[in-house]
Amino acid sequence: MGNSLMNYLNRRLQEESPRELGNMNQAGPVITISREVGCNGLVLARLMAERLNKKLTMGSWSVLSKEIFYESAKELDLDPEKVRQTFKKTDRYIFEEILNAFKDKRYKSEDLIIKTVKEVVRTLAIDGYCIIVGRASHIIASDITNALHLRLTAPLGYRINTIMRNNRLNRNEAIAFIEKVDKERAAFRKALKESNLREEFFDLTINRGSFTNEQVLDLIEFTVEKKGILHYNKPKIQRY
Repeated sequence: MGNSLMNYLNRRLQEESPRELGNMNQAGPVITISREVGCNGLVLARLMAERLNKKLTMGSWSVLSKEIFYESAKELDLDPEKVRQTFKKTDRYIFEEILNAFKDKRYKSEDLIIKTVKEVVRTLAIDGYCIIVGRASHIIASDITNALHLRLTAPLGYRINTIMRNNRLNRNEAIAFIEKVDKERAAFRKALKESNLREEFFDLTINRGSFTNEQVLDLIEFTVEKKGILHYNKPKIQRY
């Protein structure tokens, strides 16, 4: 998916005003997944995409998360890690001063980096047929009618065990990992300047500790059908 998706995004971002539509009923369909650390959001997103793809006669749903940083970095001619680090810093002024010190032709302001990431998320959400995991996508795409916004939660013990199993960590290491990622996600939201602009609303919140993967997929598929986000017959935009 890598290069073809990046080429698609590059074309879309170069089009004239691709991120704003007069009628948000024309945007999507898109699914966003917000999750607590240790809820296996990416795993569920990929499984859900497989189910949804069986409903399409052509094209396919994509699962996007880290790809958003890669494409943003490509647009900015930066290393993807520099984009990621922008959203991990808690002191925005100091970080800006450090970047300015480089005096590099490749230097991009923090505000431009943040704006680009938001535009990439919004472009993907408007074009639709994608499941966006994290990246505050539920807020950035909150005005899109043909959207389903999900929140995955779980008891701390469940999340610790998941991190231990997935990352081969001991209990203390898993707890430290959860705390670290929680801080990074909070910094990301702060950098986007979205947290105080709009309230967070989800169509469905699921306790991962109460259901198997298949049961969660059944719940999501049921909600997709009931909300009717697939009933809008917008032509599928080909990404590949």
